[in-house]
Amino acid sequence: MKFGETRLNEKKVQNIPLGCPVFDEEMEAAAVNALRNERFVLGEDVFKFEEEFARYVGAKFAVSTSSGTNALQIALLSLGIAMGDEVATSAFSFVASANAVLHAGAKPVFADIDAADFNVDSEQLRLKVSKKTKVLLPVHLYGYPCKMKEIMNLAEGHDLWVVEDACQAHGTECFGRKAGATGDVGCFSFYPSKNMTVCGDGGMIVTNDEGVAKLAAKLRDCGRKTQYEHDVIGFTSRLNTVNAAIGRIQLRRLDGWNRKRVKIASLYDELLSDLSGITEPPKPSLDVKPVYHCYVIRTRERDGLKGWLQQRGVQCGVHYPLPIPLQPVYRRLFGYQPGDYPVSERASSTCLSLPIYPDLSDDSVAFVCGLIHDFFNR
Repeated sequence: MKFGETRLNEKKVQNIPLGCPVFDEEMEAAAVNALRNERFVLGEDVFKFEEEFARYVGAKFAVSTSSGTNALQIALLSLGIAMGDEVATSAFSFVASANAVLHAGAKPVFADIDAADFNVDSEQLRLKVSKKTKVLLPVHLYGYPCKMKEIMNLAEGHDLWVVEDACQAHGTECFGRKAGATGDVGCFSFYPSKNMTVCGDGGMIVTNDEGVAKLAAKLRDCGRKTQYEHDVIGFTSRLNTVNAAIGRIQLRRLDGWNRKRVKIASLYDELLSDLSGITEPPKPSLDVKPVYHCYVIRTRERDGLKGWLQQRGVQCGVHYPLPIPLQPVYRRLFGYQPGDYPVSERASSTCLSLPIYPDLSDDSVAFVCGLIHDFFNR
């Protein structure tokens, strides 16, 4: 495809969104059935969704929650995390990864990332482990898996729990195991931008530890021992039945949607491969199967390229413009300063998410890539 043959002023502006959640007649029918025939809260579809999601991930148990943030918080509390404990995690993620640690009463301690894949650098993580550390919390960012073998070895050497933040990694695989199934606990989000959603907020905890699962289920439901007897301080963090009904349909579609995402990412890779001004995201391998929650390129001209594309109808995203330690609230609480996490800071200033969703056409991908070529050839 010879992009240079088309003059920019001859290109038509297209409306290409960054993402496009799916809600169709089958999901609508499932939602209406749940509303008409089940309890609105903790109805039959909730428990079926949990069973099906656990089976999909390869875990023994799953406990649904009202959000991915709640899933992380409750997972940590279910492991006994308390005031004075530390949780080592990535400096580069959505702020909820660290907020959940604070909500659980512990302190997040940040490690810088690997420049190659945006995920936490296991060596930097090792340097953050102290006598107060109780949990390692790796984040599978953008649907690309962390180096879990190295992280699990680190955890075993220091007798630490591992909680996987798989909120962007539904279906991601590494060495034959799905994200969320390697650590002690895995947590997922079903926010509308994810690879699968419940058409609202929602989350899931997966684990092979029955005790952790039972406590998590209690914590998400007001700490109930019986209907009006409570033996722990819990939360109102349940997943609504109607959302679970939609989630069950979406889960059945997930693998097909992920295959389409991988195909779209491969086309982006091909059409952008000749540009020296950008760095493409890490690619799949025999052992690593990303699901491209986001397709993230890096360029020093990020802001200019973002504006160029958006002016021509192509929505873009910046995930994320600030590392968590440089968020105003974290600077105020802990005194972090620019320069503390240099690799994360470079990623924040150069990363750009391009449109990707299962129904994105090849022609739309070519249109986006053509505009990117025009920007660098201008």
